[in-house]
Amino acid sequence: MELKVYNTKSRTKETFAPMVEGRIGMYVCGVTVYDMSHIGHARCYVAFDVIFRYLRHLGYEVNYVRNFTDVDDKIIKRANELGVPTRELAERNIVEYHADMDALRCLRPSGEPRVTDHIPDIVALVQRIIDNGHGYVADDGSVYFSIDTYPQYLELSGRNIEDMVAGASDRVETDTNKRNPLDFVLWKPSKEGEPSWDSPWSAGRPGWHIECSAMSARHLGDAFDIHGGGKDLVFPHHENEIAQSKAASGDEFARYWLHNGFVNIDQEKMSKSLDNFFTIREVLKLYHPEAVRAFLLATHYRSPINYSTRNLEEATGRIEYMYQTLATLDEAIAQGGNEGDNLHPETETVRQQIVTAMSDDFNAAAAIGHIFELLRAANDWTRKKRKLVGRITTLRAIREVVTEAASLFGILERSPQEALDEIRDRDVIRLGLDVAWVEARLAARTAARQEKDFTLADVIRTELAAKQVAVMDNPQGTTWGVIRAAVE
Repeated sequence: MELKVYNTKSRTKETFAPMVEGRIGMYVCGVTVYDMSHIGHARCYVAFDVIFRYLRHLGYEVNYVRNFTDVDDKIIKRANELGVPTRELAERNIVEYHADMDALRCLRPSGEPRVTDHIPDIVALVQRIIDNGHGYVADDGSVYFSIDTYPQYLELSGRNIEDMVAGASDRVETDTNKRNPLDFVLWKPSKEGEPSWDSPWSAGRPGWHIECSAMSARHLGDAFDIHGGGKDLVFPHHENEIAQSKAASGDEFARYWLHNGFVNIDQEKMSKSLDNFFTIREVLKLYHPEAVRAFLLATHYRSPINYSTRNLEEATGRIEYMYQTLATLDEAIAQGGNEGDNLHPETETVRQQIVTAMSDDFNAAAAIGHIFELLRAANDWTRKKRKLVGRITTLRAIREVVTEAASLFGILERSPQEALDEIRDRDVIRLGLDVAWVEARLAARTAARQEKDFTLADVIRTELAAKQVAVMDNPQGTTWGVIRAAVE
């Protein structure tokens, strides 16, 4: 099946064709490590983690590069506020970032270059841009890219250059070194006390955009297959990357441009600059990592997603249902029963539907919906079709397909009981439950039922329900969980 990807540059879905058969180079812009990462970052890196997983599932050898910006204005400002060296602050936040990504079950990329390890590459790239007539050196030692020398500028974002120049000219221009108000900095001199490196132009540091051009060229070459990141990077970051990279090499640079949608709160993009963000660490204290992944994958990666308690609760319910079904399925398989060739007829069909969805611009939301179809079928075969020949053969086939498919999304990777315990542990924290009190009330309810005082038993059930505690009676005894909306 052909893989179709939506290319921001062409604004259409295109049939994916790698530059080198069987191999893919993919660069995704990473974080600026001046603080803890927020759930908006999680949206981006979970989305590209799934893309990475699926490309490997298709048999490609994927060189996935995701950088760290470990020197910039924000890092310098925060380090000064904390009274620590910029390198120490960056290193600390890289460690925390890895902890967050590992907790979210994101696979480590093939490479994670840092800006400060690539200064010679950056200096050499800036020099190539100057030598090719696309950059100029200002009197203070700054180096700028001249957009007037690059007619294709704004081809990615589709903006109108005349309107942008007019708009920029209407504003007070504080950088008098620029020949054109849309020119952007490649290298800038460092102020006293700031990190700096020697260059032919000044003791300074790189501009933001040139970093990714240099690191992608170093690790993937001047031309590679996929460049990704959040939609907020289309302009100016990715637009400027294209201009400076193609101006330096004359090569294609990135063939496919993929951008994930924002995480919104009250119709406004979540971001640190707007101070309306939740850190990944904060969210993972209250919700299971797989529930967070399920929330982030509930809509197509290019679409915006609304952050809310309700949406996270619903995602938790979906993951809980999936694990509960797997627990039931595994128990049925272990008990055995009628074998045979009477496979559930839709098992292989659903496998193909998952591939079809993922091959249509990585539609994880639709693909996960097909996993639910198989899990509902599993419940039918474990509960309603106990005597059918081929029941265990069918359940094994369903388990195999679900496990294979779930691995594409970084979910259902724990043992069911372990995951269900982890989910409940977070429920307890989020709801502020006193477990000892809950268990004491359950014991009192059991005693009331044994004494046939069903009125008291019902009162206790109501008390527990008021705390969002669900009581489940079964032949093995009474257990409890959290009241959730029904999973559709």
